[in-house]
Amino acid sequence: MNIPADLKYTKDHEWIKIDGDTAIIGITDYAQGELGDIVFVDVDTEGEELDKEEVFGSIEAVKTVSDLFMPVGGEVVEVNEALADAPETVNKDPYGEGWIIKVKMSDAGEADELLDASAYEAEIA
Repeated sequence: MNIPADLKYTKDHEWIKIDGDTAIIGITDYAQGELGDIVFVDVDTEGEELDKEEVFGSIEAVKTVSDLFMPVGGEVVEVNEALADAPETVNKDPYGEGWIIKVKMSDAGEADELLDASAYEAEIA
């Protein structure tokens, strides 16, 4: 299983990559594997200010629908539009082309409370 060391993680299986005051957010390799074939990614919160742990969208697989939670608070500044036509990208490349949203963080310190790779690995072991 792929758990990149340069990312932070939530217990809800989102990953976050910090780039200045912007956070790129997606779901983990473990999460996409548990969900199975992803058929739809629904994010209608672009432009909205959301708090940490608020739902920012949902992801639909053949067998289930799962909410997506904000790892940090901030404004959703971009949604990965490519997922509208190719939601399976989340299955193929969850840490790259399969990113879901970009957020302008309201408090970068919140990221310090997230799990590192080894803590996330222990969480799912």
